[in-house]
Amino acid sequence: MSRRIFVAGHRGMVGSAIVRALASDPEIEVVTAGHAELDLIDQAAVRAFFADQHLDEVYLAAAKVGGIHANDTYPADFLYDNLMIEANVIAAAHANDVDRLMFLGSSCIYPRLAEQPMREDSLLTGPLELTNEPYAIAKIAGIKLCESYHRQYGRDYRSVMPTNLYGTGDNFHPTNSHVLPAMLRRFHEASVNGTPEVVVWGTGTPLREFLHVDDMATAAVFVAGLPAEQYWTPATERLSHVNVGSGVEISIAELARTIADVVGYRGRIVQDPTKPDGTPRKLMDSSRLRGLGWKPRYSLADGLAQTYAWYLEHGDQVRQA
Repeated sequence: MSRRIFVAGHRGMVGSAIVRALASDPEIEVVTAGHAELDLIDQAAVRAFFADQHLDEVYLAAAKVGGIHANDTYPADFLYDNLMIEANVIAAAHANDVDRLMFLGSSCIYPRLAEQPMREDSLLTGPLELTNEPYAIAKIAGIKLCESYHRQYGRDYRSVMPTNLYGTGDNFHPTNSHVLPAMLRRFHEASVNGTPEVVVWGTGTPLREFLHVDDMATAAVFVAGLPAEQYWTPATERLSHVNVGSGVEISIAELARTIADVVGYRGRIVQDPTKPDGTPRKLMDSSRLRGLGWKPRYSLADGLAQTYAWYLEHGDQVRQA
């Protein structure tokens, strides 16, 4: 008998990658619902959906996401929408006796100046980065909601915290996307148009770690499939989330040069230090996950080449924003 698994946010970059990762298992029936069918911010609609679907498991990949500009411009939207999405889905899963749920968070949950690399126990030990604080607070609430349903009701609700993701299905909006896809689009257009220089936000010194979204999806499925005794231990009862990263970091300036090489741009790269840098450094300590037996497949160079090929193939579809 097949397991019915609901992937919330299946049209997003992460959700669609999880659907791809699950599709190869003939014993899994993937259940999806687009926004027109199900508004995850509508509590009554979510409860009715869960009552009707008789689900066995949930991957909660739905979220309102964006880069520094979007987070800093729409803080109320990022906080409210994400709180409502996760609260509605997690509560409905419990109310309808769904015992297994995987919540996808973000590395921005950690303090702005957390010791590097950031371990799971860095959570709630210092102030957050102000430019994405509302989003981070919502994600922290999601982790703690999963933990609380486990502690109070014994639900197997787990959380994974990915580093900066990129790849197939990314958002390439020039201002409201994350740094890597925004750069890829700008350098591509500059190359096509013969633009003499490309301006990159900030000083270029912040260090970032990137993970291909297909690697993130395999990690989420891997963690979801771990025996309960490996995931839930006395040490993880109140610190249950698992970091997912590549273990490799690169400066924003070097990332810009790497992307320029991938797209064939030969002009100048200029840093604009009047624009915000964000967190100085964000490297995940993924040793817990590596110790459990998972490792990424894509190097950054291979992942960028794959992502750019996908970007070119889908043309106007991803550049219409």
